[in-house]
Amino acid sequence: MPTQREEDEAKIRQQVDKIVEGIRAKDLEGLKRLYATDVVSFDVEPPLQHVGIEAKLKNWAKVFTFFQDVDYEVRDLTVTVGDDVAFGHAFGRLSGTLKDGTATSGMWVRGTFCFRKLDRNWLIVHDQASVPLDIASGKGVTDLEP
Repeated sequence: MPTQREEDEAKIRQQVDKIVEGIRAKDLEGLKRLYATDVVSFDVEPPLQHVGIEAKLKNWAKVFTFFQDVDYEVRDLTVTVGDDVAFGHAFGRLSGTLKDGTATSGMWVRGTFCFRKLDRNWLIVHDQASVPLDIASGKGVTDLEP
């Protein structure tokens, strides 16, 4: 019989799977159910932080306007679970076919998710996506692979 932590880790991994499904389906309502209303997101594009569920969904909506078909892949997800908070990190890649028909393999980013158990449901309260920085040029390095 699984322990509570094992059950919670399985639920969190399911939430990450639902993020992938929501992105692939361009399902803003489905994605909305995965985040806390006061989520704080450190995304790859400005500003430094996006606060609240509407700001997070606005980011996803912007992404979806560029893609005819969108795919998302997660690799090497690691999850650490406490009683009512948990965190995970992974590599993620957004790819697909752009509206003009151009196929793009996208770029890998480093992702961190922080979850809180709210009403027995694990919701994302913070996420961060980043790329390494080449200090000499001041530019992000977007051609690395896990």
